[in-house]
Amino acid sequence: MPLLSLWHSNPDAIDQFTIEQVVSSAGDGNLRDGSLCSSELLSFLSEVRSEKLEQYVEHCLTNRFDKGGLVLQDLVNELGRRLDFSVTNGRYQGTQNTIGFDGLWRSPEGRTIVIEVKTTDAYRISLDTLSEYRQRLISRSEISDDSSILIVVGRQDTGELEAQVRGSRHAWDIRLISAEALIKMVALKENADEPETGVKIRSILMPVEYTRLDGLVDVMFTTAKDIEADLAAEVPAEIEDNTTQKASAEPGLITHEMTDSRLLQLKREAIVDAMSARLREALVKKTRALYQSPDHKKRIACTISKRYETGSTYWYAYHPKWDDFLKEGVESFFVLGCMDLDLAFALPRQRIYSLLDDLHVSEMENGRYWHVHINRRGSAEFELVIPWKDNLDLRPYQVELSLP
Repeated sequence: MPLLSLWHSNPDAIDQFTIEQVVSSAGDGNLRDGSLCSSELLSFLSEVRSEKLEQYVEHCLTNRFDKGGLVLQDLVNELGRRLDFSVTNGRYQGTQNTIGFDGLWRSPEGRTIVIEVKTTDAYRISLDTLSEYRQRLISRSEISDDSSILIVVGRQDTGELEAQVRGSRHAWDIRLISAEALIKMVALKENADEPETGVKIRSILMPVEYTRLDGLVDVMFTTAKDIEADLAAEVPAEIEDNTTQKASAEPGLITHEMTDSRLLQLKREAIVDAMSARLREALVKKTRALYQSPDHKKRIACTISKRYETGSTYWYAYHPKWDDFLKEGVESFFVLGCMDLDLAFALPRQRIYSLLDDLHVSEMENGRYWHVHINRRGSAEFELVIPWKDNLDLRPYQVELSLP
């Protein structure tokens, strides 16, 4: 059975495959330029979770196998896509009339990076050749003069290659990063929520003069502030993932009981899996709450609440940035999960948007959001509370979850 058919019909089986077995199952198993094997592999990599990409990269670096370097090239390019670059994959084997780059990454900010992937720096590479690739692309107007080169190396020990770059006339145009560090950047970006954080993370890959360290500090500060703001938005307003209020031993004092982050992630993954099955499309993580199909046409914003003791209710927020993301999709949903239920509620973006004028709004330092409140009627019926109007029956929007 072809890789993609098996992946869509039995993902648990494919999940147990090593990357070698994945490649062998794609097309005729012969990874070469323009082959069905390559096409299926690229499609498969675009659909798997980033944690799986990390496992595949590690396998490529610790196990020698045929075409392992080519597979690593595809994996690195997919990591670029997870950082929101528009990626053009390079050829596996150069030819006389082609430019031998491993990838071209174009950022939403308009910068382009020429990618070179190496499993190791055990041998010297020709920086002049890499620079020639870039110059030929510039001469063809495929990239601009402010483009740069990024060498992605599998191993952490890159001292010799670093020295080679520093001592060359190309030092300003070339940067170097390990595959492990690139994976960490993807994880950081996916667990943040502000678009500005992605901009800052991508900027690290561009050549920057760091005699003055303000720019690097700005990257760290923006990222840390983003994560802190996400947590702050969840706790005080009774929204999304986190808190239970309970009386403490001291009269008048309220304490917070945090929901286990592992359980939250498991619930979110179950919801994403259920929505992927419903939409018949893999949903790939963009940020902590946002997911989209590889072609970006199908999208969800997924948020989760515990059940509050008073009134058997669930509280959420709907953020303007989530609405901006959803409205760019062809088929988009605001999905509300409940920690104690094996179901979620998927409201089409147009449906939740039509209700916003009737919902309560809170203004916070990091932005505004709408309050979304689900109430339970009886043992199995749920409604979205609309102040001063009839509530919305949520039965048509229920999504059953398959939990382990």
